[in-house]
Amino acid sequence: MTAGEPGAVQDGSSKGGLRAALGGLTTRGRSFLAAGVAAAVCAYVLGQGDLLRVGLLLAVLPLVCVVVLYRTRYRVTGTRRLSPSRVPAGAEARVHLRMDNVSRLPTGLLMLQDRVPYVLGPRPRFVLDRVEAGGRREVSYRVRSDLRGRYPLGPLQLRLNDPFGMCELTRSFSAYDTLVVVPRTVPLPPLRLAGEASGYGDGRQRSLALAGEDDIIPRGYRHGDDLRRVHWRSTARYGELMVRREEQPQRARCTVLLDTRQVAYAGAGPDSAFEWAVSGAASALVHMLERGFAVRLLTDDGNAVPGEGSDGFAGSTQESADSAGLMLDTLAVVGHSDGGGLSRAHDVLRGSNEGLLIAFFGDLDEEQTSVAARMRQRAGAGVAFVLDSARWTGDSSPAGQTAAGRAEERLRRLREAGWTAVPVPPGAELPALWQLAGQLRADTESAGNGGPTGFPGGWS
Repeated sequence: MTAGEPGAVQDGSSKGGLRAALGGLTTRGRSFLAAGVAAAVCAYVLGQGDLLRVGLLLAVLPLVCVVVLYRTRYRVTGTRRLSPSRVPAGAEARVHLRMDNVSRLPTGLLMLQDRVPYVLGPRPRFVLDRVEAGGRREVSYRVRSDLRGRYPLGPLQLRLNDPFGMCELTRSFSAYDTLVVVPRTVPLPPLRLAGEASGYGDGRQRSLALAGEDDIIPRGYRHGDDLRRVHWRSTARYGELMVRREEQPQRARCTVLLDTRQVAYAGAGPDSAFEWAVSGAASALVHMLERGFAVRLLTDDGNAVPGEGSDGFAGSTQESADSAGLMLDTLAVVGHSDGGGLSRAHDVLRGSNEGLLIAFFGDLDEEQTSVAARMRQRAGAGVAFVLDSARWTGDSSPAGQTAAGRAEERLRRLREAGWTAVPVPPGAELPALWQLAGQLRADTESAGNGGPTGFPGGWS
């Protein structure tokens, strides 16, 4: 991302005028001015002409520096470039700053300062030597954040000083840039989490025709069609020229559901249960897009990304990277929802052919467990990662143990509804849980679509 900042440093037309320039007097300049005024008063009282001349010199020098600095007419432009403009949490980005002196006069000593949020690190400051007419100076600094989000960078500021250090003026450019810190993603093992029914599968593109063969469903001849595609049997049957039609591949579909209810999570910070769920959802959607699925991100309040187009899912393979970026940008700023239920997300799952459903749930009470169970009926296959706040916060009190027992019961009900439900203990690694989900799914299918007798990795 490059943001040209054409606002030139042109002191004669800057906001605030000469009064703002007088406000830029440094401690040295104010001291000279005060000493000059005091000397002039003493000279008047004592009748000392030489002392009066000294006082006038001390008082006039900082004022002259103010006027000279205020009337300076050189122009400086700045450019900021982020590399890259989207980074995962914990990774570094580099910010490149370039200053160009586009006037015919050389500049004096310049102090360059960029405004950054405190979570990205200390505010960067640079001192630039004299920049010749038409000259250029380039500097860079690094930013890093362990917290996802969108962080504005700017405006860029220049501090101008006179040669005597009497006055200092600050000029700000107007342009901003935005650094997007997305959730961390981890590579996941390629597993078969769903069967081969319509609407879901192992992620490979399917077509009504075999790969490399033409579909036998004919259509009417159109101008420009290749005559080699004429289907003579259909032509004889319908009495008009018919050609063989090729169907576009159908992509397996996957919905990644993220539970953002505030009541479902306890704690905050990079190591909290909610941040684990956000990172898990990001890893799952990136993984499914890489496997060829058409993916959408769904939250508990019913918002779907990339959008509500014909089916609400990501588009063609060429658009997968853009779709992944859009969903990651959404997860970068997602927060807790005020709603207390999953009913709106349930309504979005409007059909029984929603494909694979991967859900990341927080605490579920009895009512929300029932809603989640009904969600499974609207998907071809469902994998749920369930987080228990009592375990994540380390609550070992009797109340916390009671909550853990209820969580185990909710987990059992989800499995009875057809979910491949996996509990998420504190600090768990998603690839290991992903592997466990594939094992549970395979055990369920081998048992004739009935729940397996034992589920490894329980709450205990």
